Amino acid sequence: MGCGSSTPAEAAQASKSAAVDRDLKQANNVEASKIKMLLLGAGDCGKSTIFKQMRLLYGAPRTDDELRMYGVIVRSNIVVTIRKLCSHLRTLDLESSLDRESEENDEGTMTCRQAYDKLKAHLLETTETTASTPQDTNEESDNPGKEDWVGNCRLAGLAANDDAKQFLANHEAIQILWESDTMKKVWAKRSAIDVGDAHKEFLDGIPRIASPDFKPTTKDVLIARVRTTQIVMEKYLIKGAEFELYDVGGQRSERRKWIHAFDNVMAVIFVAALSGYDQCLAEARKSNRMVEALELFRSVVNNSAFEKTSIILFLNKRDLFAEKIMRSDIAAQKPFSDYGGPTKDYDRGVLYFIQRFKESFIEGGLKDSFIHVTCATDTNNMERVLDATATIIKNENLKQSGFQGLD
Repeated sequence: MGCGSSTPAEAAQASKSAAVDRDLKQANNVEASKIKMLLLGAGDCGKSTIFKQMRLLYGAPRTDDELRMYGVIVRSNIVVTIRKLCSHLRTLDLESSLDRESEENDEGTMTCRQAYDKLKAHLLETTETTASTPQDTNEESDNPGKEDWVGNCRLAGLAANDDAKQFLANHEAIQILWESDTMKKVWAKRSAIDVGDAHKEFLDGIPRIASPDFKPTTKDVLIARVRTTQIVMEKYLIKGAEFELYDVGGQRSERRKWIHAFDNVMAVIFVAALSGYDQCLAEARKSNRMVEALELFRSVVNNSAFEKTSIILFLNKRDLFAEKIMRSDIAAQKPFSDYGGPTKDYDRGVLYFIQRFKESFIEGGLKDSFIHVTCATDTNNMERVLDATATIIKNENLKQSGFQGLD
C-alpha cells in the first residue's frame, strides 16, 4: 500500500516551516556579519571621547535635546573643576598669595581673593544648592530676561543641573580666580588631583559658556566629561560593514560589568592615556594611572576570552603628553625610573611606553600597525585612525573566515 500524498494543510505547514528556517538562517548570517568592537581602558583615558568621535564621523547628528544636555554638562564640568582647584589651592597654602595679588587690583573691581572667598562659600563650604539661574534673579546676566538656550535639562541629571546653576550664579568670580597668577600656580600642580586637562578650554571660554546664547560646539561635546556607568552600544556602517561599538566604564567599580560584553567580540580597542604617567587614579590615590593601564592591558590581552580577538592599542592624549613632558620627567616617577631617554623628548617618551605595553604579552606580540598614538579630541586625527582601525578589523575578520584580507 503506497503512502498517501500530503494534505493541503500539511503542505502549507511545511512551506511555513521552510520560510521560518530561511528567515532564521538569514538572521544568523546578518548577525554573523556584524563586527563587534569593545572599547576598554582605565578611567579617564579618553574612551568615551573616542566613542563620541565615532558618532560624529559615522553616526547621526546630535539632537537639540542632546546638545542642551551637553550644555549643562559643560557648565557642570567647570564647577567641578574649579571646586577641586580651590581645594588644592588651600592644600598648597597659597591663600596668602591671593592676598598679595589682590592688593594690585583696580579699586572697585572684585579681587581674586574676594572671588576665591565667594567660591569657597558657595562651592566648598555648603552642600545645599543656594544658587539660582540668571533668569530667576536677572543677576549676572548680560541680557536680563533673555531665556537661556541650555536651561534645565532632565537628561543631564540633578547634580549636573545644580552645578550648572552654580556656574551661572558665580561665573564672574570663577573667571577672575581662574585668570589670577595664583591659580596658574595651582594649575601647574594639577597632577596631584583628578582634574581633566582638556577642561582648560572651558575655563578659558567662560564668557561664551555663560551667555544665554551658549550652544555647545562639536569640541565642547568631545571634551565634556560624563562618567560611563553602564554598557553603551551604538551601530555604524563603515566601508560597507556593520560595526557595533560597546563603551564600558573604566573605573575599578565598573569593571565587573565588562564580562557581559565579552561574547563574540572581534576586536578590542584598548585606550591608555600617555599623559597619565605622573598622575594617580581618582578612585585609588596611591595607584599610578599608567601602571594601572599597563596591568589592565596585560590582563586583557592574555584573557582567554580574547584569544582570537584583534587587540588594537590607542595611546591617547598625545597633545597633553607633549605639553606635560616639558615640565614632568618620566624617569622621576618611581615606576618608570628605568626610562633612559633624554628629558623633554616626546618621541623617545612615546617609544618607551609603546615598548612597555608590548611587554604585556605573555606570548606573541602586538603588531606595530595595531598601535596608534592618538588625540581623541582631534577629529582629523581620529578619522584617519578609525578608518585604519576599521580596515585592520575587517581584514582580520576575513582572514579568520578563510578569506584574504582587503587593502
